[in-house]
Amino acid sequence: MLSASDDEFVAFVRDASPQLLRTAWFVCGDPVQAEELVQAALEKVYVRWRRLEHGTATAYARKVIVNHHIDTRRHRSREVLTDRTPEQATSEHGVEEADALIRALATLAPRERQVVVLRHYADLSEQDVAATLGIGLGTVKSSGSRGLAKLREILVPKGENHA
Repeated sequence: MLSASDDEFVAFVRDASPQLLRTAWFVCGDPVQAEELVQAALEKVYVRWRRLEHGTATAYARKVIVNHHIDTRRHRSREVLTDRTPEQATSEHGVEEADALIRALATLAPRERQVVVLRHYADLSEQDVAATLGIGLGTVKSSGSRGLAKLREILVPKGENHA
């Protein structure tokens, strides 16, 4: 029989997993690696579950995803891109739009990509992104600005207003 704490964790996994998977997918661009990142994050959340303050588990999981991705990138020479997307991503965006976004995100530098995903997809404040990534607020602002400018060049058709 599961304890009340375990029941809460199971509910957290059920509720947070789709969002964490999409976040991981946008961070790494590979659906298989995204699943591995989420699994690693959920393992670490479970170990700390009783010590995490109420409502911080999702933020902690996102931080683990980003940090684990950084660690794995250090050991891999390049990303593996695919035309397959997680099924959950198609519920909010069409497959073509999600594919175009993933391909555009893959052109960004890793720090730009992390900042853009956490700031605009995960909807974190600049301060929360800085804390999650362990970087300064100025770095968040400059990386985000550069990343968004590159995405606009790729995703917004010439002559279309992107204000």
